Amino acid sequence: MLLLFNKWDMSGVKVEDGGLEKLINIKPVVVPKTYGRYSTEFIHKKKMPIVERFMNKLMVPGHKGKKHKLTSGKCSGNTESIMISMKKAFTEIENKTKQNPVQILVKAIENSAPLEEVAAYRLGGIIARKAVVMGPGRRIDIALRHLTQGIYKADFQKKKQLYQVIAEELIAASKADGNNHAVSERNRIEKEAEGAR
Repeated sequence: MLLLFNKWDMSGVKVEDGGLEKLINIKPVVVPKTYGRYSTEFIHKKKMPIVERFMNKLMVPGHKGKKHKLTSGKCSGNTESIMISMKKAFTEIENKTKQNPVQILVKAIENSAPLEEVAAYRLGGIIARKAVVMGPGRRIDIALRHLTQGIYKADFQKKKQLYQVIAEELIAASKADGNNHAVSERNRIEKEAEGAR
């Protein structure tokens, strides 16, 4: 049987959100690193293990807003150090929740993935805003971005270790805590979309 990091069984992990089920890959792997094996294929992200996608996003969280309010310029992108932090974070999640940490990660992504967003388009001389439904691929991308940016924001220039922050943020997001960065961003985006209907 293949166990993630030789510790966690991924066979019992379930995706409850039907829209995301086909795009969250929870097939068992020992080391979540494909080294770009699927990158030449069209829509390759659904073949990548979800833990690897999360780790890749942690290496480069991306910028926030058009004015680069939050930038990932200080991130080194070291695979081995991120993998060690993920292993420690998963151990801490298991100790705190007594659940499979991969299930907590999947639940955190489901709770952070917005259903709607606002799209701007030109209507004559003005720019109009309209609520649109998000595709499942974009929902996962946005959820991963907000989760990693929340971790980055909570960890930068703080005394806490990265693995502690990862564990705290994932547990909070899996419980749909309103104070969590990713969950609050989802609520904000959906509220904006509701106002633009």
